[in-house]
Amino acid sequence: MRVRRVDTFHLRAPLQQPFSFSQFSYSLREAMLVRVSTEDGLAGWGEAYGPAAVTATIVREFLGPLVKGRDPRAIESLWESLFARSIDYGQKGVMLAAISALDIACWDLKAQDAGTPLYRLLGADALESIECYWTGFYFGGQEALETRWEREARECLDSGFRAVKMKVGQGVARDAELVAALRSFVGRKVKLSIDANHAYTPTEAIDLARRVEGYGIHWFEEPVSPLDPQAYLEVKARTNIPLAGGECEYTRFGFDNWFRSRAIDYAQPDICACGGITEGMKIAALASLAGIHVTPHAWGSAVGQAAALHFYAARPRQPFTLTPETKLIECDRTENPFRTAIVQSPIELSRGRWHLPSAPGLGIEVKPDEFGPYLVDRGN
Repeated sequence: MRVRRVDTFHLRAPLQQPFSFSQFSYSLREAMLVRVSTEDGLAGWGEAYGPAAVTATIVREFLGPLVKGRDPRAIESLWESLFARSIDYGQKGVMLAAISALDIACWDLKAQDAGTPLYRLLGADALESIECYWTGFYFGGQEALETRWEREARECLDSGFRAVKMKVGQGVARDAELVAALRSFVGRKVKLSIDANHAYTPTEAIDLARRVEGYGIHWFEEPVSPLDPQAYLEVKARTNIPLAGGECEYTRFGFDNWFRSRAIDYAQPDICACGGITEGMKIAALASLAGIHVTPHAWGSAVGQAAALHFYAARPRQPFTLTPETKLIECDRTENPFRTAIVQSPIELSRGRWHLPSAPGLGIEVKPDEFGPYLVDRGN
């Protein structure tokens, strides 16, 4: 098996309901998908997190040509050669996101060639489904947040979810009000996490944590800057709420310091950014040494969701204790047509659980013919 061509697809869709969090607002969704085609007619799909035009250019002009003619099943060798070629220009960020897309596509091909779902090829037992947490409760719009969030909470509970994540970053006092409101909407039996998207200083994050500790917070995600593990340690020393982070970190080399210092309790590598499936499994192995939970950040298209789901199903048992945590994976509920409109059969979601695909590879059939309304650019 040899790679014949590498295609990139930059997709964009305006949103009917724009939304925002502490740092940015979104009026559209974008995706950058990669298709790796082989001489014997197979096609593997991957996705890069981040600015689509930039990652598409990196794959098209720089990394994609290095993959052509290679055996996509030799994934360790491919990954090391791509990382070695790019290391002078960026050990983190968009360069790693581009590598991630290619890596996911190669794993898709390898599992297709083996005739098995990817998570099984990675060594996992057969699974039917994994519990999800509802990522939603964003800011934006003219309506009072409490009014809109109460409706969203009813939808969430009616859909069978028993874990949710809300946004904070409106200011400490306002955040505390919103946490109290949402806890009243979902009840005490639902796991409730909060996500600041690194909005706060350590002093502010500690203040917020202390105000909301009584509401049984499952984790406090990105309370402070992702550039500063010491800030996480400062917050961690002053609250009983577990801390989560890592969607802005890359490779085992980047996560190593976080794990050695135990700055986080939940690590959240994005498989479409951190280095792909190959590097995600290494990150998870490192985390197991420190007894740190790993649950991937998953905010992309059906391709990225599938990659995160297969990775999570196969990642090492963590923490290495008698009763490791129940797996709980992200389920983004914001508007995103690329989760459904570009695939033949989206990953099944029912009663708050993602169902593992049974088809070989990623287990989703991407339909390039459906890209038309969304296609910004296509390159090879």
